[in-house]
Amino acid sequence: MPKLTDTQSLILSAASQRPDNLAMPLPKGLHGAAAKKVVSMMIGRGWLEEVDADLRKGEPLWRETGDGHGTTLVVTDAGLLAIGIEPAVVKTMAAIRTHAAQPPAPKPPTPRTGTKQAQIITLLQRPEGATIAEIVVATGWQAHSARGMISGALKKRLGLPVTSEKVEGRGTVHRLNAS
Repeated sequence: MPKLTDTQSLILSAASQRPDNLAMPLPKGLHGAAAKKVVSMMIGRGWLEEVDADLRKGEPLWRETGDGHGTTLVVTDAGLLAIGIEPAVVKTMAAIRTHAAQPPAPKPPTPRTGTKQAQIITLLQRPEGATIAEIVVATGWQAHSARGMISGALKKRLGLPVTSEKVEGRGTVHRLNAS
């Protein structure tokens, strides 16, 4: 293991605990020319690497590149080995932290039973499908409300695969594909 200063050791150890092994923010009190000197030396030894900062994820900036973008610092595998940590262990722990931090997947919406929405779904599931006129008769709604139910509630909110096709003598027929 190479000989590290306390500052170098602190930067590498803190980064190994962060998601994506980010070395930023640097320790308190390390800024200006001193920070630039330490970081430049660590980059030169291959312990740190400058990468594009993802500002949407809120990654802290090391320096601005002048074109509205910036870079941040990431510990390399060599940097992890310099403090005696196997890179595979860090990657496994990062994956566990990321997985634990993710909220559970939202429960997909389910169609309600005994409602006009359920009536429309039943009409659309028939082999012959249904026209807007047939839906209007069954529900007592106006045509624009029936079309809104198909495009809004059924297609967008519930994610149902409703298809439409023009049929000679019937007009536009809507069907709910069984997939």
